[in-house]
Amino acid sequence: MALKRTVAVGAVALAVFSLQPGGAQADGRPGQGVVGGVPAQQGEFPWMVRLSMGCGGALYTRQIVLTAAHCVDGSGANTSITATAGAVDLNSSQAVKVKSTRVLQAPGYDGNGKDWALIKLAKPLDLPTLKTAGTTAYDSGTFTVAGWGATREGGGQQTKLRKAEVPYVDDATCAKSYGSSLVPAEEICAGYVEKGGVDTCQGDSGGPMFRKDETGAWIQVGIVSWGTGCARPRYPGVYTQVSTFAKDIAAGAASLGG
Repeated sequence: MALKRTVAVGAVALAVFSLQPGGAQADGRPGQGVVGGVPAQQGEFPWMVRLSMGCGGALYTRQIVLTAAHCVDGSGANTSITATAGAVDLNSSQAVKVKSTRVLQAPGYDGNGKDWALIKLAKPLDLPTLKTAGTTAYDSGTFTVAGWGATREGGGQQTKLRKAEVPYVDDATCAKSYGSSLVPAEEICAGYVEKGGVDTCQGDSGGPMFRKDETGAWIQVGIVSWGTGCARPRYPGVYTQVSTFAKDIAAGAASLGG
């Protein structure tokens, strides 16, 4: 079954299709520490953000986090989300915590595609931002994923950031796994189709999938969205294709200010 890569924190279910606390899974389409990954080093991905609802994200601007639509509950004023940034270890004294002020969920989001959202923070963070892909030029090759989610299917969340590399999977191959559930114009797949073993997992939702551009700088090409289980053979991870929504995301960020 296809699942959102999100978890519920406390008593609040944070996916369109409800999940149980601790990362247990429920029916529904589109959710993921990183399975098969290794610890990230302090400062390696300084734009990574952990969100209190059990999702990841990346700094689109110093005051706006790009995450997944299924991680938030609609658009509007919202001061209930805490963003933690600046440290790979969430318990580190270097970690900076900032509350949200507003949320913009992708217009028209209904659980099928369009899985992006923006969260405005109460103040800018003195941290680098992650550039987003505006074309499909970088939508191939080997990608890096990172997050604080489970390191095995059904496992618990991590306090230290983990990373892994996953190869691009073309739409035709991915569709053999997911059929009509896949939205090829809006989603991009990555993972080891034959052997599995490396993937994002519950709790990584909303985090970035990224690679180096021609200058050697990191650029975001995907947002962790959904998949069947974690790191299963024949079921690669499915990510929001950032290039498809680059103009919409930019317009949304402009409307939020900051």
